[in-house]
Amino acid sequence: MKSLESKITVITGGASGIGRMLALQMASQGSRVVVWDINQELLSSLEREAAEKKVSIIGMALDITDRKRVYACAQEVLSRVGPVDILVNNAGVVSGQTLLETPDEKIEKTIQVNFLSNCWTVKAFLPSMIERNTGHIVTIASAAALIGVTGLADYSASKSAVYGFHESVRMELKKQRKKIATTVVCPFFIDTGMFAGVQTRFPVLLPILRPEYAVRRINKAIIAKKERLIMPRFVYSVFLLKLLPVWLMDVIADFFGITHAMDQFTGRRG
Repeated sequence: MKSLESKITVITGGASGIGRMLALQMASQGSRVVVWDINQELLSSLEREAAEKKVSIIGMALDITDRKRVYACAQEVLSRVGPVDILVNNAGVVSGQTLLETPDEKIEKTIQVNFLSNCWTVKAFLPSMIERNTGHIVTIASAAALIGVTGLADYSASKSAVYGFHESVRMELKKQRKKIATTVVCPFFIDTGMFAGVQTRFPVLLPILRPEYAVRRINKAIIAKKERLIMPRFVYSVFLLKLLPVWLMDVIADFFGITHAMDQFTGRRG
């Protein structure tokens, strides 16, 4: 276990959803949190809430798909706040349509936000971690990174990419014998509004996760330096499913409702 006291944390997409809740949680435990988000209004609201609670949160407005802007803001954090101890790549978007229904621009945006931005943030902050031989990279992936989901072709692709990226960086750090922790998080649908309308056929086994529960588990995983967090535990069965013939895997996936989970999807409005 480690303490978050005085640790400097950067959270992308942290002005809303589980990112916002995690920022407040980590700040309440003594971390100095820097939140990156594209929405200045939500950032200002978060800073006001943090001030009321007397915790340290600094908001920085930027588009994390802008590589040069990411690098510039990273340098600003390093010079203004200090070397980053924990990087939480949380930012994400979802289209929620089949491939042929999804406009090309949305597919590009999904890949840029959900995957490519992780490349830029890790490249921006990892050198300082390597120099100090300490740090922690946290990747918020998805259960959709482990199995394809109807209506989530671009999202599943982006999360699979970021999962593979995280694992490769982890192996690179291991080969270099660096004392830098890594945590990848693969949750089922979380009830933040981002996946409003999604359904689960067996809520006992595959519940729509409560944000408070998800944030609590993620926070504990960071403190414990847990390398992999999959929620709920039933999602681990996906690894066994992949050992089966494809036709049988598809039958089982359909039985558990994966094929129709997105049928009533509406997503976050506004």
